[in-house]
Amino acid sequence: MNLFVLLKAFLVGGSLCLIGQLLIDRTKLTPARILVAYVVAGVLLGGLGIYQHLIDFAGAGATVPLTGFGALLAKGTRQAIQEQGPLGILSGGLTACAPGVAGAIVLSLLAGFFSRSKDKP
Repeated sequence: MNLFVLLKAFLVGGSLCLIGQLLIDRTKLTPARILVAYVVAGVLLGGLGIYQHLIDFAGAGATVPLTGFGALLAKGTRQAIQEQGPLGILSGGLTACAPGVAGAIVLSLLAGFFSRSKDKP
């Protein structure tokens, strides 16, 4: 793999993380609100076709963060509308994101089996 490709992914993904950390440190926004804002920003930028340029440039640096999840929702919805018509609005985003969500659930379940919870003092 080309070192330049890795550097682009690291810089873009790291920049998205840096922005999130600055929002946590410098504003009164809760982490949950920042997460929702990232997904909504990804949906808006993905719906407008802007986020695809960032994905083409940075690869995993743009698809792994929550903004990438939002862009995937928008892309799946757009494709489903083209194939199924208006009913695609209801199923497109879910169909596109199903593998990632299922993977997260399975891995979370496995992590729960192999870890012990501790009571907070």
